[in-house]
Amino acid sequence: MTVQTSSLRKGENAALASAPVVLSVTIRGLAADVSALLLGVDGKVRSDSDLVFYNHPAQDGVSIAESAVTVDLTRVPSDVERVVIVVSADPLQSGAVFTRAPQVTAVQSGVSSLAFTPPDFTSGETVVVLAELYRRSGGWKLRAVGQGYASGLAGLATDYGVDVESDQPAAPSVPAPANEHRPVDPARPHVNLSKVERQAPGLLAPARQAGQALADRGIVDRRAAVYLILDHDWHMEELYESFAVQAFAERVLALSANLDDDGTVPVIFSSGEEPFLEEIRLDNYRGRIGQLHTQVDWGWGDVAKAMRRAVGHYQESGAADPAFIVTQVGDEPWDKAEVRSLLQNTASLGVFWLFVGFGRGKLAFYKNLNASASATFRNVAFYDASKNPGAVPGERFYTGLVDAFAAWMRR
Repeated sequence: MTVQTSSLRKGENAALASAPVVLSVTIRGLAADVSALLLGVDGKVRSDSDLVFYNHPAQDGVSIAESAVTVDLTRVPSDVERVVIVVSADPLQSGAVFTRAPQVTAVQSGVSSLAFTPPDFTSGETVVVLAELYRRSGGWKLRAVGQGYASGLAGLATDYGVDVESDQPAAPSVPAPANEHRPVDPARPHVNLSKVERQAPGLLAPARQAGQALADRGIVDRRAAVYLILDHDWHMEELYESFAVQAFAERVLALSANLDDDGTVPVIFSSGEEPFLEEIRLDNYRGRIGQLHTQVDWGWGDVAKAMRRAVGHYQESGAADPAFIVTQVGDEPWDKAEVRSLLQNTASLGVFWLFVGFGRGKLAFYKNLNASASATFRNVAFYDASKNPGAVPGERFYTGLVDAFAAWMRR
């Protein structure tokens, strides 16, 4: 019998039949464990038993056998919205991180298969969300995810709502990579990240990297209200589907944890309609961007409207600290004069604008905002994060994110 195999790229999805599917994981370069998480509509497990791993190998139609996960789609309860396939470095292999990406092959009925190998990892990832099965229009689909994290399985499980300290089956304790224990200069003031460690351990490593970037620029003790504006133009669809925008938002949230202890970042989606404002928090950030952006129509990225909404929210909040508005842009604005006017009018309001470019569009307008000495915006900077900011190593990413902002804060 010939097996027909199709390859998926990161972010792509494919429909599945209503039958058991076997997801076989091939791990290269280090010892690692395979597990699965059953998630409800809120992106959390229903109970600790929804973590399926070697010490708890079966739950509600999902089972683990060595490096293969079998999901009987006909037996998964209706209150389970997603099944996430996870690969984590062996906790007994101290300091082990992923470099070569694991591969997953999904087979149904022995005659068709889907294969996915994400890009290799470079930022000390100890756990990989490899793929997910999710409900769509009465059926099931498989999405290629390939998102790496530096939190280990225990941290990832906690983010999804698993109590790893309980008596229920839980993940083994995973030591943090050696590079996460960088000694802190006692002469430098530092931010207490205990809230991040407690509510979002998966963000602890990037929060430390962000804190180091702030400390290196002498503003670790300064505070700011962080905002995030996301381009919701139609050409951004692939970047939302591939979780690139989610990963970007997580890094901004980790930065915010160092600048504002409320653990919340207002998020505004710019589209052709009225900008949609919500928030991403330490206690809800997993999959949050995917949950929110599906409530917004694709538009033509009216960034000026989103900018006005952010400024209005900041002024209404009565915040005494300055605002750091991180504005992701994927293409040129259609009303450039209005954007320039907004930048000029907010210069005296304690607002700093960082335009972060990633996507496929042209970004010459943002790159050249400060190119002319006669039209310099002291409260504006541009950072080119490439087509996929998740591929930029953490230290380099936060250098680009905070460099100009720190200079503005020290003025």
